[in-house]
This record gives sequence, structure tokens and C-alpha cells, in this order.
Amino acid sequence: MLEMPGGDGESSAVNLADTESETWIRNLRSEGVDRERAVSRLHGFLVRVAAHEASRRRPTIPEAVHAELSDLSVQAASDAIMAITRKLDTFRGEARFTTWASKFAILELSTGLRRRIWRSRAVVSDDSIAERLADGTPSALDAMEGRELVAALTRAIETELTSHQRLVFRSAALEDVPIDVLAERTGSSRGAIYKTLHDARRRLRTSLMDQGYREGRTR
Repeated sequence: MLEMPGGDGESSAVNLADTESETWIRNLRSEGVDRERAVSRLHGFLVRVAAHEASRRRPTIPEAVHAELSDLSVQAASDAIMAITRKLDTFRGEARFTTWASKFAILELSTGLRRRIWRSRAVVSDDSIAERLADGTPSALDAMEGRELVAALTRAIETELTSHQRLVFRSAALEDVPIDVLAERTGSSRGAIYKTLHDARRRLRTSLMDQGYREGRTR
């Protein structure tokens, strides 16, 4: 905070962080040179934010992706710029503008990393859904009556879903495969994958309710 003399002789507080944020917003909303300079400065800053986040995550990222981290950071910054300029009106000044903007870069980097990592993995349909379901989400399923619900859900997956719905449900809901990667691998669209996943969940929920499980426990 900086104390500035007011017109009535009293001091009024001016928050330097808010002033800086206002300058960012004003320049990004402007036209011409001021906007171009602001975008360029912000892009450079967000590249550094994304690169720092990529470096922090490096030990958990497959070695084959390490050489692409720089490019992924630049792309994350570019995508973040587009998102930020679309959502300038949502900035409420609860934090510095650069802190707010950094979240977009980190989110875009996370999305880019997940997409890149999954593109090197196979998305296949197999008969091991029951084992993956029981082993992969024990804590959630334990909260919904554990083994009995696992068995009921496994039966529903095998009997109520089509092979395509099983693939989409297992990949998106259980293995966290990004929707766009799944759409690309199956020759479909994001919208079609979302609809398939919605239909699969609805079928499973209906089946479980028919078996006596209350709706609140089948979600």
C-alpha cells in the first residue's frame, strides 16, 4: 500500500497491485500498439509460468515427452492468452492480475500434457473392466456399499452397455483419458463422446436403481 495525500488534506491509500492490474486490463482491452505490447509481455510472462510448472512436474512426466516441454509451455501460454482475453470481464481484482492469469497457463499446460501423454498410449477395449473397477476406485466404491455395488455395477457394465459405451466409459470415467484424445482415437467428435458417456451413465444408474439401489447412492 502507498499513502497518497488526498484533496482534503487526509491520506488515501492506493494499492499498487490494483493499479498494476488495472493497467493490464486497460491495455488488453485497448487497440493498436498498447494492446500488442501488453499481449506480448503477458505471453512472455505466461511462457515462464508454464515452463516453471513443466519443470516442477518433470519427474512425473514420461521421458519421451521431456524434449517437448518447451514447445508445450509456449503453446500453453498462447492458449491461455486466448482464454484470458475472452474472460477479462470475469477478473474481480481479488488477486493480482498476473496471479489470476497464471492459473490459465497452468491449466492449459496440464491439459496439453495429459493430451500429449495419452497420445502415446493405446486406447483399447478388453474384458478387464471388473478388475479395473474394483482396483482403480476402491475408496469411492467403498462409500457406496463396496463389494455388492461393485458386483452390481460390473453386471450392469457387461449387460447394459454396448461395446462402444463400455470403451468410452472405461476410458473416460475410469482411466481419465482426455475426451479429445478419445474422440480422435475412435474417429468421433467431442460431442458424440460426451453423449455416449452420458447415455452409458444413465443406463448404469437405471440398472442399479432397478436392482434396489437408491438414486443418491448410484451417482
